[in-house]
Amino acid sequence: MSLASYIGCNVELPLSSEDSNDVLLIGNSFSEDYHRLNVKKYQFTTCFVYEVSTDWGIDISIHTNSEVNAESKKKIIRLCEIMDKFLKPGEYFEVYSCWLGEETEKRENELKIKDTNVDQIEITDKTYVRVVK
Repeated sequence: MSLASYIGCNVELPLSSEDSNDVLLIGNSFSEDYHRLNVKKYQFTTCFVYEVSTDWGIDISIHTNSEVNAESKKKIIRLCEIMDKFLKPGEYFEVYSCWLGEETEKRENELKIKDTNVDQIEITDKTYVRVVK
């Protein structure tokens, strides 16, 4: 199985170039259209849904190996940097990570954050995060 991470927002985002070597890509990696539709319906409140990843979803936990934790922290920081270009103060975007095919299942954790202090957050599978700018 694959861990997929999705972003929901109320603005349309450009997809990452396929040859990009950025730490985070916005586009389709593991998911199909119906996975993203399910995330939109069951997890998000926003209009647009994208998969965000590079080989693996966002997974920050004491139970995750240090390499995946470090890469996931870089991904969430990069995602916030990208979204700063598209959102005004007070607007938000949503992040949801789950195992591919579990997009309709009940959330196990919810977070609302205003800053990107990734050392103080835990994002595991079935975790919903609302990031307010």
